[in-house]
Amino acid sequence: MKKLFVALGIIASVLALILSVLPLSNLAFFPAIAAFIFALIAFYFSNKENSSKKTIQLIFLLTIIAMSISTYKSLYNTVEVGNTEELQEREKQSEENAIEELEDLDIEEIDLEVIDVEEINVDEADFEEVDIE
Repeated sequence: MKKLFVALGIIASVLALILSVLPLSNLAFFPAIAAFIFALIAFYFSNKENSSKKTIQLIFLLTIIAMSISTYKSLYNTVEVGNTEELQEREKQSEENAIEELEDLDIEEIDLEVIDVEEINVDEADFEEVDIE
């Protein structure tokens, strides 16, 4: 059991470390918390067996580094909004282009015949018999 939780802890802590350096660093908190829980469980089993705790310490270290990087980025990273005037100008231009294309289209009127209900002879129509049970 200890080996399973150590392996899960290492995988989760490395994933948290990788996610913490990416632009979406807030996602790193989920694997970091999972790695911390796996490390605690592995530490519990390690105390029962009186075995080495070096890999568990590595999991804790990687998890703390990942969480500190993510926390730093979430506190001090500001989102800057660029110039929206250019975006609005492009939107107006594409709207004008779409209107011009629609005006250039030649749409011919389609003559639709209206079917008169009185012209349909129900007696001569062939109907299939359906058994409903």
